Amino acid sequence: MNRSHLLPTATALLLATALTACGSDDPDQSGTDATPTDETTAADAVSEDATTDEMTGETGGEPMGPGPVVSTAETELGPILVDGEGMTLYLFTQDSADTSVCFDDCLAAWPVLEGEPAAGDGADDGLLGSFEREDGTIQATYDGWPLYYFAQDQAPGDVTGQAVNDVWWVVNADGAAVTQAPGDDSSGGVDY
Repeated sequence: MNRSHLLPTATALLLATALTACGSDDPDQSGTDATPTDETTAADAVSEDATTDEMTGETGGEPMGPGPVVSTAETELGPILVDGEGMTLYLFTQDSADTSVCFDDCLAAWPVLEGEPAAGDGADDGLLGSFEREDGTIQATYDGWPLYYFAQDQAPGDVTGQAVNDVWWVVNADGAAVTQAPGDDSSGGVDY
């Protein structure tokens, strides 16, 4: 049996489970009521970060090398933090400085920005940092906030994770959560 045909189905099931688990009152989980509009596409985005090279045993979709770049990009929410590919970065308000409470199923929906980050356009190098998670992964931070992706964001500029369960927010260049909803003209921010 070809295992590659089972991976998208298994990953989609894991993602669906993660999305329902995120948002519980359990501090080890994140908050989300969202469900994938295309489970296969969302699952493929998650599985891309969790692939394993069977020949080498190495994990990850990107080659080893310099850490991730954190920049800003203009969006409908104003200028926000993005990675070097323009993918939106988020913070989780249940986290604290250099500490993540997103584990297990939560990470399937909210993958971490891994590595020691470097500042790109608009990002403040002095606000960048990282810490070692319990599993040994190095997670990038900005003004102390652990940084995450949202698995349902499919292209640069997507902000589908914004305001999920009122605990997941995009981040501005000052390190504050942008708490406006997409399409809302009012601005908001929460200082760390």
